[in-house]
Amino acid sequence: MNTLKKTLALVSALAMTATAFVGCGDDKNSSSSSSSSSSSSSEASDSSEASDSSEASDSSEASDSSESNGSTGEIDASVGQGGDTFTVAAWDANDVPYLIAQWKGLDYKTVTTDLADGKVDGVNFIVFGVGGGQAAENYDQLFTAGEDLDVYFCEADWALKYINDDTKTLDLAKLGLSDSDFPNIYEYTDAIGKSESGVRKGISWQAAAGGFAYRADLAEEYLGVTSPEDMQAQIDDWGKFVTAAQTISDKSSGSVALADSLGGMWQAYACGRSTPWVQDNALQIDDFCNEFGETAKALWDIGGVSKENQWDPGWTAAGVSGNTMGYFVSTWGFGGFFLDAAGGVGGDQYGKWALCQGPTPYYWGGTWIVVNPATDNGQEARDFIISATSDDEQMKAYAVAKPEYVNNQKVMDELIAADTVFNSDITGNFKDNQNIYASLAENVKALDFEGLITPYDATIKTEFLDAVKKEYCEAGSSWDDTLNTFKDKVAEKIQTIDVE
Repeated sequence: MNTLKKTLALVSALAMTATAFVGCGDDKNSSSSSSSSSSSSSEASDSSEASDSSEASDSSEASDSSESNGSTGEIDASVGQGGDTFTVAAWDANDVPYLIAQWKGLDYKTVTTDLADGKVDGVNFIVFGVGGGQAAENYDQLFTAGEDLDVYFCEADWALKYINDDTKTLDLAKLGLSDSDFPNIYEYTDAIGKSESGVRKGISWQAAAGGFAYRADLAEEYLGVTSPEDMQAQIDDWGKFVTAAQTISDKSSGSVALADSLGGMWQAYACGRSTPWVQDNALQIDDFCNEFGETAKALWDIGGVSKENQWDPGWTAAGVSGNTMGYFVSTWGFGGFFLDAAGGVGGDQYGKWALCQGPTPYYWGGTWIVVNPATDNGQEARDFIISATSDDEQMKAYAVAKPEYVNNQKVMDELIAADTVFNSDITGNFKDNQNIYASLAENVKALDFEGLITPYDATIKTEFLDAVKKEYCEAGSSWDDTLNTFKDKVAEKIQTIDVE
């Protein structure tokens, strides 16, 4: 196990080479998840340890780390073994190469190029080069063609399409993995990784916890708050959020919106739903839908939410100009779109932000690792999953080096308590180098989606937001007409459920 410690030093020393929190969540076609890089100086300074660790994670080390985590289950005889090439597929290269580097003890700086050039012995990475929302049809083509595929990645919004299909995803118990191998995962990730019958098919290495990031100087000017705790007290429910937005609008003569977009607001609001979108095979429209519509319309009418669309250039430009005071942002976005909203490192608004939990605990995105039942590399699939999602030391190293908010409460609590600098560019964007991960940790611990996840969520949530924005807010249609538009779209796109 000494080489695991060396691996920690290696990835820390290479920390600044990884992209800062730009994961699958920046996909413009879906609503998902995370990633990036940095380390504490004490870990990074041990260059001799780092240089020795390039051979760290061979198969014997993987076996040792499995035993240290209680992973002693046998791989089922029905699972294929001994294949020539371990094939992993995903829609982009933001995560997989670095997870492979961590597992194999490879160089973070060159792993993406090495995989593309076929230089990583025994490993093939299929990257589609599409948004996360487009990945499913690419996977379907691989399955139809019978292409070699061992492990692939699924986003939260459509993961159940595969997790509920025994021909597409393997019960992880057949790899000798059980709940005891993942004792520290966050509860919401547990629910999404299981089929409707409760079988664990997927496991995530990341927790895409969200919070509300805001301009600290504007919050003091318009709301009189001087700390994240003060800000949280003013916006800790949606009614207060609207009140604060009204105050900001009044004092700024309508020139400053509290929130970045209806899309950003919806990412948080949707996590407060207490009934599944589909129950007894019927679409559920309840008070939650009406409450969101009223909140969205109130913010829209007073200028409390920007009228920009997520992912359009004006969305982040509104942060740079100061016309938007705050952003709903998840772990993967802090070094991506949110850094853009500050104008980049050294930009006009860089270093002026603070973070609080916001009106409701929420997550935005996330990715789950699943295994093809036709895999011919069961041992490699198991070892890869253990490295990414079960081995505390490997996950701690990855969290700091990528950096990543990993799906391990024990690891994250230890790193947060130590005031770990995950990435200096990200940390430097917050006033007084605020430990933003502490607030995110409180949000993710509060999430519970047991019984609330359905295979139709991505489509339904998208169509609902679209109807509220275009019909209720922009066109001024009645609520009944808005709901009818929503239901018509759902009925058109999901013909297997009842839509009254």
